[in-house]
Amino acid sequence: MTNHVTQVGAPDPELKTSPIYDENEDESLDLELETGACYFNNVSYPKGQYLLSGDELLHCEERGIWVRKGEMRPE
Repeated sequence: MTNHVTQVGAPDPELKTSPIYDENEDESLDLELETGACYFNNVSYPKGQYLLSGDELLHCEERGIWVRKGEMRPE
């Protein structure tokens, strides 16, 4: 991935953050309400957005959940 990915740090438990799942983890189908965006520390991001939380690469996917896509180390 050659584009800049926003570094957001660690999720703050006091702020709104959408659920984060591992790529190979089965998502629970009984999530409360589907949303059109993902949240990370009270900031809304559109579906398709990538973020870095530390060295974890997160992708905003359908239903407004974050999915871990692996690690991205600084160059």
